[in-house]
Amino acid sequence: MADQYLLRVTAGPSYDPTDHQVIAVNSPTPTNIKSALCDAVINVRIQNYRGLPHGSPSTSSYFSHPPHTHDQYSIGFSFVPHRDISGKSLVFGNDFEHPVRDRIPPGFSAAFRIVKWAIDPGLDGDVYADKPYLYGNALSSINALSVGPKVGKNGLDLKKITGNKQEEEAIAEGGYDGGQELRDQLSVPGDATARQKWFLGEFALKLPGFSLKVLGYLGGEDYLRYVLKDKDTGEVLFVVVFTLLPKEQVDKEDAAPPPKQSDAAMSADATAKSFEPQADDLD
Repeated sequence: MADQYLLRVTAGPSYDPTDHQVIAVNSPTPTNIKSALCDAVINVRIQNYRGLPHGSPSTSSYFSHPPHTHDQYSIGFSFVPHRDISGKSLVFGNDFEHPVRDRIPPGFSAAFRIVKWAIDPGLDGDVYADKPYLYGNALSSINALSVGPKVGKNGLDLKKITGNKQEEEAIAEGGYDGGQELRDQLSVPGDATARQKWFLGEFALKLPGFSLKVLGYLGGEDYLRYVLKDKDTGEVLFVVVFTLLPKEQVDKEDAAPPPKQSDAAMSADATAKSFEPQADDLD
């Protein structure tokens, strides 16, 4: 069954798939995402990867770094927000555009109730909704949190503050260029586990334990979507989507001839002629 599908990972500044670009999984070069809310760079790493783009490495040196030797996948990101975002509002998790209630594994509802009762009463989610979601506070859920320098009014080049840290190494807990001093001022613990518990106590939220194995319940053209967003305003910082594509479909698309230049020119010309700018289109 598994050899009948290929995995494709895309990312973008919104839920709109036309705004997304394909991520080079296991590549040391991050994917750059720019939006009205933030600038971000994203790395996705997957062990034993079989997917797009063709020729992608099956693994990454990331998995040779303790404590990641037993990890199966990683979403690493750095971002510079363009406005202040409350730590209580910043959430990371999964959501869908359509119901998945008929594909949820047996026992999930009981397990979810136990988690909310025994571990995290504030867990925010409804996997049986028409548009299911499961969010946790980002500051208490991510495995490693590194705080960078303060950004001024003129902004800051994200590549300069990330350097080679994300490209060549796993993100380490802590801070740099003033970030560690800020953590110390706020009494944020230096240990990752302690920091997660500290923010969990502050916000009573924790990231749910979804994994890529969920894709096995989805199949076909379905997807698993991760989003970093401001839950108070609903604004999205970025979205990462894992999609299973039938290998036969991918093979047909690869074999299809590219559109003729004349046809593309005619289509572009027709689009230009039919476009009439409205008031909202003008800056």
